[in-house]
Amino acid sequence: MRASSQAALNAASERWEVSLREAGERGRELGTQLFEVADTLASSGSLRRAVSDPSRSGDAKARLVAQLFDGKVAPEVVDLLAGMVRSRWSADEDLGLAAEELGVTSVLAAAQSRGALLEVEEELFRTERLLASSRELRAALAERDIDPQRRAGLLDSLIAERASDETRMLVRRLITTPRAGSLSSALRHIGELAASRRDRLVANVTAASPLTQAQEARLAEILERAYGRAVQVNVGIDPQVLGGMRIQVGAEVIDGTTLTRLQDARRRFAG
Repeated sequence: MRASSQAALNAASERWEVSLREAGERGRELGTQLFEVADTLASSGSLRRAVSDPSRSGDAKARLVAQLFDGKVAPEVVDLLAGMVRSRWSADEDLGLAAEELGVTSVLAAAQSRGALLEVEEELFRTERLLASSRELRAALAERDIDPQRRAGLLDSLIAERASDETRMLVRRLITTPRAGSLSSALRHIGELAASRRDRLVANVTAASPLTQAQEARLAEILERAYGRAVQVNVGIDPQVLGGMRIQVGAEVIDGTTLTRLQDARRRFAG
């Protein structure tokens, strides 16, 4: 999102946190309602333009939102939307994307309210690693000729026994909703949102073999000193990297794998 939309989302998030603290586990229900709002906005260009048009007064747009959603979603969701449409959005589709993200936040807050946020974060990471390890699974989930609910059911059957309700709900939402970017990147983004709620950064580490607990703790300590805040280290195994580690924190990548060094050497030799 560009600056105006990001500022509007940040303001809405801050206001919404008050409602989420009061909602507790009911955050899952509020998240579902915000997903429905996002779907409604995604399906109607005229509605998106009407509620994000800067030439219309904020009160007029808030009244329109109330007419559309009052009685269909919880009163606090209507109030949230009324505040959001009063803000300035860089593009009309950003309002729906913001509703989607606030829906995800609501589900994570529900998990946090019952002390299960770290569990959800770890389950999302394991799901992402499951996708990384299976090209066939990634291809099946990306096949648009297969009904989205069937695709969601496929992955749900693989994680159902060991995943929380919040994780299954979020993964199903990712699979059944058209989006830019890969499913893996979307899972990582939600994992980062979860870590942020625990006031932590996420370091996704790819190594050739498992790290010991002492090595993970040492790596976390180094990264915490570098970034000035607590870091959640998630380690995935990929024998193809041969040796070393690839560390990604947000958009920053530290690649010290043997494979990358070999590839760099080949390029220099060829060039």
